[in-house]
Amino acid sequence: MNEWHTDKWFTSNWNFAEEVRRGIHFKDGIKIHDVTLRDGEQQAGLVLTCDQKIALAEKMAELGIHRIEAGMPAVSAEDARAVSKIVKRRLPAEIFGFARCMVDDVKRAADCGVSGIVIEIPSNEEMIREAYGWSLEKAVELSVKATKAAQGAGLYTVFFPIDMTRANIDWVLKLIGQVAADGHMDALAVVDTMGGLAPHTVPYLIDAIKSRIDKPLEVHFHDDFGLGVANSIMGLAAGADVVHTTISACGERAGNAAYEHLALALLTMYGYDLGLDYSKIYSLSKLLRSFIDLPVRGNMGVIGDRVFDIESGIVAGWYKNVKNTNPLLVTPYLPELTGHPGTEVVLGKHSGGPSIDCWADRLHIKLDKEQKSDLLGQIKLAACKKGNTLDEQEVRLLFKQYQ
Repeated sequence: MNEWHTDKWFTSNWNFAEEVRRGIHFKDGIKIHDVTLRDGEQQAGLVLTCDQKIALAEKMAELGIHRIEAGMPAVSAEDARAVSKIVKRRLPAEIFGFARCMVDDVKRAADCGVSGIVIEIPSNEEMIREAYGWSLEKAVELSVKATKAAQGAGLYTVFFPIDMTRANIDWVLKLIGQVAADGHMDALAVVDTMGGLAPHTVPYLIDAIKSRIDKPLEVHFHDDFGLGVANSIMGLAAGADVVHTTISACGERAGNAAYEHLALALLTMYGYDLGLDYSKIYSLSKLLRSFIDLPVRGNMGVIGDRVFDIESGIVAGWYKNVKNTNPLLVTPYLPELTGHPGTEVVLGKHSGGPSIDCWADRLHIKLDKEQKSDLLGQIKLAACKKGNTLDEQEVRLLFKQYQ
């Protein structure tokens, strides 16, 4: 057994080649800062009640999420109530609030009892002038005042420059430097609001910021091009301290980096354990989906309901041969690692003889070669008519004729 092949997963030894590892510089004690209850809820059509937010926060804490951004109290009285109630639960996680760069917003968050705050400000010059209608000087002034207010309230303060990755790099670094000098900043978030950053750009950006700003860095990447997790890993590998994620990639527009994919990739492909209870990953995703309309495709990695279903006859044959001896030959990790139900051979258009064998064994029915061939033909025909795999009742009905 080694880092890429344990009793629970089997990824690639190439991930651990010396030439590959040379450019990876993970910090000790990386934290997940989950933003589901704030940025996640900004997804169009997504609404969570106070009780639902509390339930999710409790489950996140049980799983081991290090930091929970409980909401933005300025949004509504209901949001403020949810944040306060989550704080009062005294969960084994840091509870943060979120605020615009306004002193009143900061005060509302502080009144909820949070230990830390994320304070946003637009940092793209075009956005400041055209979307907000502000002068650049006003953006700096608001940032300084709000962060000083957070310091005065005793809050750990994360400065969050909106649309940072599309801003002029010299201007945004000047803004950050001025806030660090005249205001207050415990940490800086590198914010890819529109998801436009390429993975191989991330280390360069992190290095450029670190050369100018001596503060812990947090990465906040959106998923508009499906690269939120990849970018987050690149940011952590370049030395970021904290990563912002959501449950099952919910969030504004295309969503945020999914903590599930990030955490499992770090564990199985990089040998970095975030200290989570990975066996609760699937159940937490299911809990969120039970509260809201969040479609997740069945074969979505790590969180999909059908990710461990096998329809292909060839793969069913592999599984039949190794399921009791070496099941990792047909999957990169075992279902129990993430809390999924076990692997299941399902019957459909692409099934084969081994698929029939698996079900015959399960139903304790003996079939000869001709019966198997006949039954397989019936299954393929039924699946084509249905446009899907057959459910257990349909399968049992077809097998019943051979009992």
